[in-house]
Amino acid sequence: MDPLWLLLLLPLAVASGWYASRRENSKRSEITEFNLPSAYFRGLNFLLNEQPDKAIEVFIKVLEVDSETVEMHLTLGNLFRRRGELERATRIHQNIIARPNLSNSQRLQALFELAQDYFKAGLLDRAESLFLELADAPSHAEQALRYLSQLYEQEKEWEKAISATQRLQKYSERDISPVLGQYYCELTDVCLEKREYEKAKAHVDNALKVDASCTRATILLGNIEFKMGEYRRAIDTWRKIEDMDPRYLGEVIDSIVDAYRELKDDEGLWAFLTNALDDYGGPKLLKAQVEEIEHRKGRSEAVDFLTDWVRKHPTLHGLRSLVNLKKMEQDSADSESEIEPLQSLLVSMFDTDGMYRCRQCGFTGRTLHWQCPGCKGWYMQAPITDEHLIKQMN
Repeated sequence: MDPLWLLLLLPLAVASGWYASRRENSKRSEITEFNLPSAYFRGLNFLLNEQPDKAIEVFIKVLEVDSETVEMHLTLGNLFRRRGELERATRIHQNIIARPNLSNSQRLQALFELAQDYFKAGLLDRAESLFLELADAPSHAEQALRYLSQLYEQEKEWEKAISATQRLQKYSERDISPVLGQYYCELTDVCLEKREYEKAKAHVDNALKVDASCTRATILLGNIEFKMGEYRRAIDTWRKIEDMDPRYLGEVIDSIVDAYRELKDDEGLWAFLTNALDDYGGPKLLKAQVEEIEHRKGRSEAVDFLTDWVRKHPTLHGLRSLVNLKKMEQDSADSESEIEPLQSLLVSMFDTDGMYRCRQCGFTGRTLHWQCPGCKGWYMQAPITDEHLIKQMN
């Protein structure tokens, strides 16, 4: 239902309730200076004439007369917030809180609504203050803590986000430890930028304690070990991804190659690449294998290997790699012109669709975001598959 119609129906509902209450208690003295039904109908008239500010003033005056209309005003404020009229929503909720005769539950609900107004308006300091107060009230603790977690995410205050989420775990019915693990990973990234490797390792250890299946934390732990010169340990850590979520093995393949090179273990590298490509496939593993063959045996051998691989495993990723490699191998302009249209088609497909896709909202892009920029969900993006590319083409 359109919010405007709700606004029109609310006064009638309140007027009906007022009339029933008046009949039940005929001895109750009424304030004659301000008749409730007529006041609401005046407010209705202002709404119909697109004078919402005057309508709000009428409704606020009614609140000053009868505190039993608090729920109606809360609903009115919510409707304004949903319509993006945050200033009007804030005025209504502030006026409610200012009333001296509110019950504790009414006051808490009004505070919660006002905190949401501030949050949506970007007044995060004010919103934080109110949500912190509400977090101590059992009736609103869970909702307030969820908003605090979101607020601290926006502000990138990861330690506060961890604290709020740890408190939230006591109330939440669903497991939110994966989100907590991501917060520890964010702290790890901050420490890595500062080259504070010991602190980074402490944070990533905490991430794996709360979420042992956190692929991102495993990647980061391997990065730390590599930077500390522990190359064999880094390889062993990264290879755990094979059991956790092999889709992300391609994200560390270049680092694994570098670690083997640091160890001067060419045979170990060859065995790893061969087995990983056979077991998991994927464009980045294929690319690493082809580059290794070209490095060892030359481009012609790499083309032969890739041609054979594409015959056995027909994929768009493999075809694009083969076309690119053949184009580099060609010398004559005629041969090059024959390949270019196919290469352009494959490139346009990848440029349009990106390389990663969020399984929750469908956001696509060329950079892996552990928190999706579209839906703000954590650990929702994954490398795009050939199946998805074909679906997009159709």
